[in-house]
Amino acid sequence: MRLKLVTATSLLALCLVTTAQSAEINQDGANAVKDTLTKLLPKDLAKSGLITVNPAGARYEIIYDLAKLLGKADPAKFAINGLTPFSMFATPLDSGLWNIEGDNSLNVSGHMKGPDQKPADFTYSIASLAYNGVFDPAISYLRSGTFAAKDIKVSSKSETEEVHASFASMEQKLTSTDSAGGNGRIDFAGTGSMSGFVEQVSGLQMPPVEFRADSLDFAAEVKGLPAKQIRDMIFFVLDHVDEKELSPENSDKIKGILKDAFPLLASFSETIGVNNLTVSTDVGKGGAKAFGYNVAMDGPSDAMRFGFGMTAQEISVDTPLVPASYSAFMPASFDLQVAVPNLDFAGFGDAFMAMDFNDKAAQKSGEEMAKKLFRDGRLAVEFPKISAKSDVYDIDMTGKIEGRVDTEKDYSMEATILARDLDKTIAAVRELAKTDPDLNQVSFGIMMVKGFAKTDPDGRSRWDISISRDGSIAVNGQVVKAADQP
Repeated sequence: MRLKLVTATSLLALCLVTTAQSAEINQDGANAVKDTLTKLLPKDLAKSGLITVNPAGARYEIIYDLAKLLGKADPAKFAINGLTPFSMFATPLDSGLWNIEGDNSLNVSGHMKGPDQKPADFTYSIASLAYNGVFDPAISYLRSGTFAAKDIKVSSKSETEEVHASFASMEQKLTSTDSAGGNGRIDFAGTGSMSGFVEQVSGLQMPPVEFRADSLDFAAEVKGLPAKQIRDMIFFVLDHVDEKELSPENSDKIKGILKDAFPLLASFSETIGVNNLTVSTDVGKGGAKAFGYNVAMDGPSDAMRFGFGMTAQEISVDTPLVPASYSAFMPASFDLQVAVPNLDFAGFGDAFMAMDFNDKAAQKSGEEMAKKLFRDGRLAVEFPKISAKSDVYDIDMTGKIEGRVDTEKDYSMEATILARDLDKTIAAVRELAKTDPDLNQVSFGIMMVKGFAKTDPDGRSRWDISISRDGSIAVNGQVVKAADQP
């Protein structure tokens, strides 16, 4: 996910930093583009024919022969067949930007040996990968683009595991605008969808498992990205990757780039939704009508909030591993939202700037940076929503836990639990206890908990729970455990 297709395509043109100074397309211009594309490659690779650029009417054709990358590979450890050259077309625009487009296919197979020296065979195929976008040399990235792929298949087979996966189609769109404030930063947004997903996994230590989904939709947005500084960082690393130690001048240079880049973003969000997900095994199957995932980060740089969540609707489970008498207790839906507030990335950045990149004790500097990220070493975890619902229960919870990053003892918690139709839950547990007597204690425990509950106007039972740092516990204002002794 995460716009991998967008990123992979734009990286092919990462070094395309020349500007479109003339509408005339000729061999000299093609040579200049090639020199730009190969200038950061090792000399032997730059001369290998990995990249070829030719005039093609009103544009340049850039041909990538990735088989050249395997020139020094040991065929016994890695070999690939069917890797044919593919091309993209680059058209210089009067604005100084470039229009990038292409339509290629992929059908390769091969074998490899991992670190454990165990062999594995693999195949990859894409019937069509078409894209069209506008590339900005100032940031070495795409300003916009559309991407479409069809009939994507991946498989791998080793002595212990076999995997087959496929998508019928995939579409993505990338857009960008200059960030508010005119500070040279850029807001990027991407959306996309995939259809007809199937994955089959089997192995010596596991039974066959099959995953299916009708479609997968995703959206991502990042605001305030210092794209130019990120490009400069990448080029700096490539230029100095072979140096064991940075000179004082280069150390100051990279720190200057990093200082200009902080904060690395103003906000970030991503959502993924899976429709009609099913999981099938030899012992049954399950799934959900809808499954969702979300992550977000926003707020001022000295008090950013990181949030994460998962949701599922119309969950189904059909397996003899879950007895029919317990099926009513399986959640039909759930919602989990977690957040970590008040992250001090500004202080983290200041500590990073003070770090000596050549210092052998860099690990200690990293620990100091981590302490800066959490103000005074204090950590808070919020639970804006935790809910689960089935035929016999309906529970919601919100809360917050506060503690320290250097100890597990100094913590406090505030939480509110709401339950609808609690008598229905107790009756269901009692009925189940007729065949499983151990559940009688569970029923008794729920009745005790009910005794502490308040009733909200909508009829739900409420528990406001407070755990203090001194160890005392109160429920709805009633102390149920005194403070710990010193």
